[in-house]
Amino acid sequence: MKRYVVCGLSNRGLASFVLPLLDHGDTVAGVVDPDRARVESFNDSVLPEGHERLPWYAPDDFDRMVDELAPDTVIVASPDHTHAGYIVAALARDLDVISEKPMVTTAADAVRVLNAERDSKGSVLVTHNMRYIPRHRQIKRLIQDGRLGRITHVALDYHVDVRHGGSYFQRWNRVRALSGGLSVHKGCHHLDLVSWWIDAAPEQVFAYGALNYYGPGSPHRPRDAAGVPYTGADLYERDPYYRAQAGSGAFAFAEPGGVRTGLYGLAYEHQYPTDTYLYDDEIDIEDTYSALVRYDSGASLAYSLDFSSPWEGYRVLISGTHGQIESRHGRTPDGTPLPGSDTFTFSPLFGEPETIEVIVREGGHEGADPLQRSDLFGEPAPESLRDNLLADARQGALAVATGEAIWRSAVEARPIDIAELLAQS
Repeated sequence: MKRYVVCGLSNRGLASFVLPLLDHGDTVAGVVDPDRARVESFNDSVLPEGHERLPWYAPDDFDRMVDELAPDTVIVASPDHTHAGYIVAALARDLDVISEKPMVTTAADAVRVLNAERDSKGSVLVTHNMRYIPRHRQIKRLIQDGRLGRITHVALDYHVDVRHGGSYFQRWNRVRALSGGLSVHKGCHHLDLVSWWIDAAPEQVFAYGALNYYGPGSPHRPRDAAGVPYTGADLYERDPYYRAQAGSGAFAFAEPGGVRTGLYGLAYEHQYPTDTYLYDDEIDIEDTYSALVRYDSGASLAYSLDFSSPWEGYRVLISGTHGQIESRHGRTPDGTPLPGSDTFTFSPLFGEPETIEVIVREGGHEGADPLQRSDLFGEPAPESLRDNLLADARQGALAVATGEAIWRSAVEARPIDIAELLAQS
């Protein structure tokens, strides 16, 4: 039986790794996290009965943790900017790594990981779980079976609703040095999905981006009759984003002066400081992107992403020399599925369109998480190997580099070559 340690007792680390591993009877040997109080609260109130308390280690104690606990695999589920340090440290000790997406926040750190993996007996897998969503696997099979012919173009418009989108701008994601920007943190999901669907590597990006909804210049920032921004309780009372959080569960903002809690009521002070808000001056990332991506196969992607929408989800059109796939999938902020989310359409170039019912499975992220965990913590299923579902370090690096190329192109107003960003690898 393998021994795991988890770096980062985040909501994701807790729900996707620690508790499922314990429920399955695997060994979680310890937790590395700067927030000792959160780990102790987990041990006191959340740890399943019959399990020993998980020992806590500070990030600077990583090597001591390895010496004392002798793990086989390090799971990285901490804030994005800390991933590279944990991954490189684990590889230096010849340990395997499972990293939450994005693998890292910059192409430079991706190069560090690739070089460290090359020199290590360990390896890195990245949890790009959108590959595992059943509808995405159905689309992948149609492409693999040649129904679309050679893929020529993908158009993907992704929208993040006002609740979910606003949550990013109240925590560390809003600072590029900590998240790489949302074209990396969130965009890497979509960019990896497209590369996986069409089995091609990105080569060049040209993009535009802007901060349209959040930050000090937000058109939704409440102001008095003289144009002076409200603060404190007056701000919360009038702010449409705050009002939209009512009853939103995981994405709810902290009350004024209060502490935001995550799953199981555990305090989340490291992720959501009480002195930050959506309109702060320190926000230095974009909330809207439009990008063109060229792939080594000759295909291209037209991609848009925004973080303040009335609904959450996507529209995608995949075109090939012999047909198209069109899918719309999403929900309103209250969780109501959008019409058409339970089907997608395959249209041959010559012939009648075919409506395909999507497969629905139980579990997080539309059933993707249990399937991915089964592959990560056991033997990958034959279908998973066939469909290349597990993302490796190189694929994780390409998703990060493409996300970085998007914001760099927007800032520098020029095309960005992926090879330029990954030149040292």
